[in-house]
Amino acid sequence: MKHVTLLKGAFVVGTSLLMCEAALADNCSGHFNNVTQTVSTVEVGKDHTLTSFIFSSITNSENSVNNAAGECSGYALTTPDGKTRMAGICARKTKDGDSFSDSWTLEPGADKGTWKMVGSTGALAGKAWSGWWQVVFSEGKLTLGKWGGTCN
Repeated sequence: MKHVTLLKGAFVVGTSLLMCEAALADNCSGHFNNVTQTVSTVEVGKDHTLTSFIFSSITNSENSVNNAAGECSGYALTTPDGKTRMAGICARKTKDGDSFSDSWTLEPGADKGTWKMVGSTGALAGKAWSGWWQVVFSEGKLTLGKWGGTCN
């Protein structure tokens, strides 16, 4: 079904983190693991659907403090022309209790999405992280991916 394909791309989401175009410009990188919790699809019209979803997400990094766990939610909209766009938001917490939220998008036809930090607490307060994300593997409710970006 279309919503399964949409979800595979969306879960890449989540992790939700990213937006750099050149890998050489990245000063932080890592991986994400997402597990879908709920999915709901509404058919707006013929070949026009809106799918919403919630998933648990874990991020890890060897060169930044982006080692966290939390929840994400988002949507995938497929229009009658066959194009699908996705967007969402994630909220995660580190082992030290600091939290951050990031918004993410994936435009129709793109193999990489973008993310941007939109809120944070504790040692992460005032940070302006952003970058890219990409799904590496997706099977059923599980999605694995990689991310990179600028973590200032």
